[in-house]
Amino acid sequence: MRILGIETSCDECSAAILSGPQDVTVNLVASQVDLHRIYGGVVPEIACRRHLEVINPLIDRALKQAGLSFRDIDAIAVSNAPGLIGALLVGVTVAKTLAFALDIPVYGVNHLAAHIYANSIQFGEFDFPLLALVVSGGHTSIIEMRGHHNFKILGETRDDAAGEAFDKVAKYMRLGYPGGPIIEKLAEKAEGKGLTFPRPMLKSGTFEFSFSGLKTAVINHLRSREGEKTTPAEVCRAFQDAVIDVLVTKTLSAAESTGIDRVLMAGGVAANRSLRNAMKSNLEKKGIRLFVPSPALCTDNAAMVACAAYYMNKAGIKSGFGLDAHATFDLENYSNENQG
Repeated sequence: MRILGIETSCDECSAAILSGPQDVTVNLVASQVDLHRIYGGVVPEIACRRHLEVINPLIDRALKQAGLSFRDIDAIAVSNAPGLIGALLVGVTVAKTLAFALDIPVYGVNHLAAHIYANSIQFGEFDFPLLALVVSGGHTSIIEMRGHHNFKILGETRDDAAGEAFDKVAKYMRLGYPGGPIIEKLAEKAEGKGLTFPRPMLKSGTFEFSFSGLKTAVINHLRSREGEKTTPAEVCRAFQDAVIDVLVTKTLSAAESTGIDRVLMAGGVAANRSLRNAMKSNLEKKGIRLFVPSPALCTDNAAMVACAAYYMNKAGIKSGFGLDAHATFDLENYSNENQG
């Protein structure tokens, strides 16, 4: 089954062609980072307009690189929730139009599910049960999976997502956008570990997260006299250490609580080397295996959307031409809802 994947949920426009979980023919991404950098974050209207400009040429380029035509495509997959509503609508409209014109199925894919299935591209078929930590600019969630597209959310952020906190701290410090990679690089230059920040909800007894207070603690430190005595690198290291400590501790606790010994990590923040190393080290001590895709598959891309749709097809989950875009959508229920 050859699937054309389309991703437009935020500021990355992507088109991919996939024939199987580990058979990605092409995976193209048109980044908008330079457009949004001057604003310190994504501007929804600019993102939407840029998607309109590049999506059709990008799909054409994907087909040409694959040596295929539209008639060689068996299905269309598109991220339809959650995300920026205008950006999502661009992808959904293109996907439904193509599917209708070609008389082939269209699959609406939850963006969080797509991030999880990026692991299948790298590692092949999932071995259930497993836990997934989705950690990105808009989401921080621990999810239990007992089968394909069978999701149970064990905990998620109550306010800022981890990636959002990275961006906000970087913006306050005037470091640039996107904040995650910049903070990661600066943190590597820090000397000593004298500065520490709070670990929010670390001992809450739940698998939920909260990073808004951590962000505030960083800002308050920078505004204080003590902040004048610390370098940006020290602040970045202490902030990043706090985020990683919470993510690792909560994930390990969830694995031990459920008795699951396989953990997937997904989302843009999962590309952070310090997080990957800390998570791997701490899980392995408990006999738990960690799977994390390559950094290119952690960020938004259409191959992960197509891969999720591949397994939707295997699970008998259908969408249809009534498919719509949703700024928010419950991951636990999306595969069971009538999507059109």
